[in-house]
Amino acid sequence: MTTCDVAIIGAGAAGIAAARRLRARGVDALLLEAGARVGGRAFNESAGLGAAFDHGASWLHDALANPLTPLAEAMGMRFHKQPRRSKDGLMLDGRRAGEDERRAYLQALDAAEQAFEAACAGPDRDCAGLLPEGPWRATVAHWLGNIINGAPLEDISVHDYVAIDFPGENWQVAEGLGTLVARLAAGLPVRLQTPVLAVEWGAAPVLHTPAGAVRAKAVLVTVSTGVLAAGTLRFAPELPAELRAAIGGLPLGLLSKVAMRLAPGALDLPAFTRFERRVAPGDDAAMTFLLRPFGAGHAVGFIGGARAWALARDGAGAAEALFRAELARHVGAEVVATALLPGAVVTGWADDPLFRGAYSHAVPGAAGARAVLRQAALGGGRLRFAGEACHPTHAATLGGAWASGEQAADALLEWLGQ
Repeated sequence: MTTCDVAIIGAGAAGIAAARRLRARGVDALLLEAGARVGGRAFNESAGLGAAFDHGASWLHDALANPLTPLAEAMGMRFHKQPRRSKDGLMLDGRRAGEDERRAYLQALDAAEQAFEAACAGPDRDCAGLLPEGPWRATVAHWLGNIINGAPLEDISVHDYVAIDFPGENWQVAEGLGTLVARLAAGLPVRLQTPVLAVEWGAAPVLHTPAGAVRAKAVLVTVSTGVLAAGTLRFAPELPAELRAAIGGLPLGLLSKVAMRLAPGALDLPAFTRFERRVAPGDDAAMTFLLRPFGAGHAVGFIGGARAWALARDGAGAAEALFRAELARHVGAEVVATALLPGAVVTGWADDPLFRGAYSHAVPGAAGARAVLRQAALGGGRLRFAGEACHPTHAATLGGAWASGEQAADALLEWLGQ
């Protein structure tokens, strides 16, 4: 039987951050990862695109306050910096929106978020019913719900929405955020392809894996709330009802990416050109596009919510067809016919049993769920949880996951008396 001070379930950002913190203080921390790689939902590869493609986390949100930014800077990584909200690529009926139209959209977004903030004086409820009426209502709902949160605003707690705030610049990393996180895991003791099937968290915790048991003084669980809710990781004793309810109140939404290569010389537009279109009520097919990131020869389409889940079921062919149809709204069908090379790279977070979605949101009435999960200290403190779902203000982000892992490590260090 393997023994260690702290067994960490999951070698994503939170688990890696915790392991680094613990081992820096002389604690024997062991990472147990069910998959064949480290990084969790931070993962990139060229995927035949000829450049790094982030399947999951794509931005260092609120970069100047993000704990990963100085680590990326120390590695000499290259950044593309953009403001929190830019609508230069807004399209209306196949044409580029004018300045007055872009301003009206931004004002509608601001009005929506002001309405959300005002609603926090009352009981928790969904965000959708708070949207001000107006010509931009459906577009605002699509952007703030499906694209930003990976779920419709009807499914999102307004209290939680307002609490999650990262107002600063968002930076992309040329080498890929998966590369960044993987480099930060270098030298850590990680057992890949070692799923934890059950955790006995009594006085002497034991974790059961197909490769044998692991005995630890303490256990840190960093898997997604989607995995926790699915019950594939069993706990003995069963987790308390309050904690199970908190997990159920933090489901994963889905933001999927579809990437396609551009033919040589096609779409002669600047790097990082963005397209977003006005949305009609009931239209959930709208994609947001990012063209030629860091000058690469591909374009990326983002789609979230119910349509993303449907595309995951329908397969890559359906995703490519939607990509082509949506891009044609911006540049024309004739251009698309020659600009895009066959074959699409489609992210697979919906189908992967190790994640079961992209990132968490709190459902209406579950605004306190993140605190319940973050503050859980079962078995006198020997069983704790970390991950993006646990962060109070930067949930659903890579930086939030990293900070959550460090915070959990600090709590375990105190519990261990170190």
